[in-house]
Amino acid sequence: MTNTTALRTFRTLKSTICASCRHTQSPRPFSATARTPNASPTDRTKPPQTMDDLLSNVDQNFNRTGPDSYSSLIPGQSPSSFRNLAPKDWEEDDKHKLHIYAHKHNTHLTLSRPNRDPLISVSCGNIGFRKAGRGTYDAGYQLAAFVMSRILDKGLLPQIQKLELVYRGFGPGREAVTKAILGAEGKRIRGLIVKLSDSTRLKFGGTRSKKPRRLG
Repeated sequence: MTNTTALRTFRTLKSTICASCRHTQSPRPFSATARTPNASPTDRTKPPQTMDDLLSNVDQNFNRTGPDSYSSLIPGQSPSSFRNLAPKDWEEDDKHKLHIYAHKHNTHLTLSRPNRDPLISVSCGNIGFRKAGRGTYDAGYQLAAFVMSRILDKGLLPQIQKLELVYRGFGPGREAVTKAILGAEGKRIRGLIVKLSDSTRLKFGGTRSKKPRRLG
């Protein structure tokens, strides 16, 4: 009897406490996150910041630091003594070029201006050699002598201040033209040569080469 009376009294007190709690506390949905304080009226009227506003704030902070803050990035340099690090323009080429293209079947000689305009362009076929005779040593030598005489006949020697020899290929005409320039035929232009260069093509990969020819 005593236990039943105590149980009834506890239930009455529990319902009274729960009712008072409902009136004092505002209803809140179930959530694991903490409640955030209510925003002030000024924050409610302030529009949200855009990306342009954020970037302008970054620029203002960067300018506020001043250029002296970054002077230590380059040792020995100050903002007032920065040099122009832009690359210089290419030097103007003032040399005439004699291109010597020698392969096993023929030899080609081309004299060009500094701007690459051709003045003389001949091969062994232009001086009378035919078929297999165009790839011989004698054909290359006579071609070089012919080009030297053409330079003198056309009056091109006074305008050639500097001359560059550009070799390409390893045919018999390569050595033949060199011998002609070093001989009596090239004594007038030998002193004008200031540079020798080789533009022979080098093969890296590519298609499969033709099989070698086998006789017998």
